[in-house]
Amino acid sequence: MSGPVYDFKECLERSHAYSEQPWWESVYRQAFPSFQSMQCVIKDGWAQRGGIDRVVFLNSGKTILVDEKVLEKQWPHIALERWSDQRRKRPGWVQKDLACDFIAYAFAPTQRCYMLPFQTLRRTWVRNGKQWIAKAWKREDGFREILADNSTYTTECIGVPIQTLLDAVRDSMIADWCCQAMPIIDAQDGPLFAAHEPGQTEMDT
Repeated sequence: MSGPVYDFKECLERSHAYSEQPWWESVYRQAFPSFQSMQCVIKDGWAQRGGIDRVVFLNSGKTILVDEKVLEKQWPHIALERWSDQRRKRPGWVQKDLACDFIAYAFAPTQRCYMLPFQTLRRTWVRNGKQWIAKAWKREDGFREILADNSTYTTECIGVPIQTLLDAVRDSMIADWCCQAMPIIDAQDGPLFAAHEPGQTEMDT
């Protein structure tokens, strides 16, 4: 499945078109009971490239950093960006150590937003990513590989059925100290999953 041709500047412009929508305040008031105010991050700087589109301020003085993603069409899955540049193996946002606290993944047609805690989402990807990639390549159980041709590079996302993702995120909120801990992954070691072609097994990579 291919997506539209776009570049980073165009994505920012489209994102900004939604950033002033009044329903964002309703979303954040529901998500954060002590919501006080919010502020958009609209300039292309370290914050934008660190995955921060909005800062939410709570009554306690705490700030919450949010990466907002708005889809203009309703889909049965949430797209997790595996590679921002598939050929050059540049990690997508789900494999990056972004500065945001939440991913706000909104579907405009149904007026519904999923507030995904980013660090928990990353753990979910670590635990399930290889299995989900394999299912996406085979188009099993509603999983899809989503390729967007961006003229000079191709972005690869893994479409995970919404309820499957929510269940997996919930499971990732539980940590057991009685069991063997997962190995610590050094961010300097590079992307978690090396690229391989459909049909290869995980043992081949």
